[in-house]
Amino acid sequence: MSAICGCRSLSLFVLLASISLQFIPGFSDDSSSSKNEKKAVTHSTSSHTGSTLAIIFLGLVVVALFSFFLFKLWQKKKREEQYARLLKLFEEDDELELELGLRD
Repeated sequence: MSAICGCRSLSLFVLLASISLQFIPGFSDDSSSSKNEKKAVTHSTSSHTGSTLAIIFLGLVVVALFSFFLFKLWQKKKREEQYARLLKLFEEDDELELELGLRD
């Protein structure tokens, strides 16, 4: 079950990353501009594109780590609830045996 969930989250991450890369000017295919305009724009925005890429990458890493943390927290809570149910199940059996007089 967790392998399926991990695969889904990875595919969702890749999908969101590919969509976000479409909004970065350096990765879009803008063939309507002339080459002279591209040279002037590329030289002035090359550092801007690099910093934008770094910010987007860091943002994606933070979101992935936060999702991983929340998933582990959810797993821990679920495990504790199952353990509490197990303890309650055995506790009820002991009380039933005492009430029936099967055990002193």
